[in-house]
Amino acid sequence: MQKCLPLLGYALMAVLPATFAASNINNLSTLNQGEFHTLTEDLGAALSYKPMGPATPLGPLGFDVGFGMTETQMTRSSALWSQINNGGGSVGNINLPRLQVDKGLPFGIDVGGFYAKDPTSNIALYGGELRYAILNGGVTQPAVAVRGAFTRLSGVNQMSLDTRSVDISVSKGFAMLTPYAGVGEVWVSSTANAAPLAGENLTQNKVFAGADLNLGFSNLDAEWDETGGARSLSLKLGFRF
Repeated sequence: MQKCLPLLGYALMAVLPATFAASNINNLSTLNQGEFHTLTEDLGAALSYKPMGPATPLGPLGFDVGFGMTETQMTRSSALWSQINNGGGSVGNINLPRLQVDKGLPFGIDVGGFYAKDPTSNIALYGGELRYAILNGGVTQPAVAVRGAFTRLSGVNQMSLDTRSVDISVSKGFAMLTPYAGVGEVWVSSTANAAPLAGENLTQNKVFAGADLNLGFSNLDAEWDETGGARSLSLKLGFRF
């Protein structure tokens, strides 16, 4: 899995307008508390759960395997990266290729999980979701779903970071295209494991919108997300069974 994700990332780099730079987190001792708070804000936005799909449930037999990429702008912490990655320079964006698996269950419930790895750094990530469709959607009716999700940073010895989130989304299909949008809340918790810094706990508002193009056996999803003022762009190619 870890070998496939960087290959996917390189393929999607040609599509996303990203500026790539080494973004290792290995020198947190250079930060003060205010700077660590700023870093937590941006990383919380970048590493929080991205839905990357409409509110419509997959159904009891539904199964979706997706390969994607999320790029998040480091709007507040860009200059700090030259300190925390041992002089590697500022970082404008964090880019995370990912493998995502979603499974439909009875009663409008879907579960999902993912693993992501930045091919340019030591940042890796995993997480999951539980989603319930209040309305399944139909010819005249939109789909509405509520979701609870979590993510956890891995691969970085000097820092621990977790996010928890809830959101509500709505989608409506038009032939092959299904636009969707939603709002939510993200709770971020971080700890510096190798620096005399207090842990940070913060809450960020979340809004997102996207569109899913159904190609039969496969689907292509594009999504825009703004969490706590940091913007993300995601693309995902999914295969449904």
